[in-house]
Amino acid sequence: MGRVVRILVSNDDGYNAPGIEALVHGLSSLGEITVVAPETNCSGASNSLSLRRPLSVRQAPNGFYFVNGTPSDCVHIALTGLLDFRPDLLVSGINNGANMGEDTLYSGTVAAASEGFLFGVPSLALSLVERNWTHLETAVQVAQELVAHYAQHPLEGALLLNVNIPAVPYRALSGFQTTRLGRRHPAEPVIKSTTPYGEPVYWIGPVGRAFDGLEGTDFGAIEHNAVSLTPLRLDLTHHEGIAAVQDWAGSLCPR
Repeated sequence: MGRVVRILVSNDDGYNAPGIEALVHGLSSLGEITVVAPETNCSGASNSLSLRRPLSVRQAPNGFYFVNGTPSDCVHIALTGLLDFRPDLLVSGINNGANMGEDTLYSGTVAAASEGFLFGVPSLALSLVERNWTHLETAVQVAQELVAHYAQHPLEGALLLNVNIPAVPYRALSGFQTTRLGRRHPAEPVIKSTTPYGEPVYWIGPVGRAFDGLEGTDFGAIEHNAVSLTPLRLDLTHHEGIAAVQDWAGSLCPR
């Protein structure tokens, strides 16, 4: 592939989020951009698909397609019926906040990229590590560099890359680091409240702090103002545990 000519863009913050608008503007000179994104914010939707109701696709005045579903719904619809072409690359983001460590299991941003990856489309998930779009221009420039570099130097085989970008001026970045996922402490407790009718409700608490943020992790890279590039895979099999489970289950038999 000499250059990326068709780029599918999605996200989890919604089709009108500042991050996706800035991303599309930044990538417009690198190829033909098609946006298929959620109608509303779907942060934390993970890889969920809407299987119990029909989904609608509409088009905004700026040309963006939006779906009344999850990030995975958006990419699935795009690749299995909406588009009459196969994208060269899928870019998800730019997310309003980090997706590091266990965040990737819950992230709709990563889920959109994962859905593309499942269909064999090279996919990037881009996240700006601080909320409120601080230094969004830095993330856009990083996105431009990554997409342009991939267009000129595509990787062999499949690509699912989780990218986290420090919220600092571009000149303050220390570079790019290839990393592994770090680990967080468990999340903070839920916040209990009540409705006006006295019914109990619960808000999910904030994420925990990193406890594995050593050199070589995504947390470690961000700590040093480096862009974190973490290659992901979707095989959840614990291969090292197969023999132990075989031994453990060896005496089991149906009754």
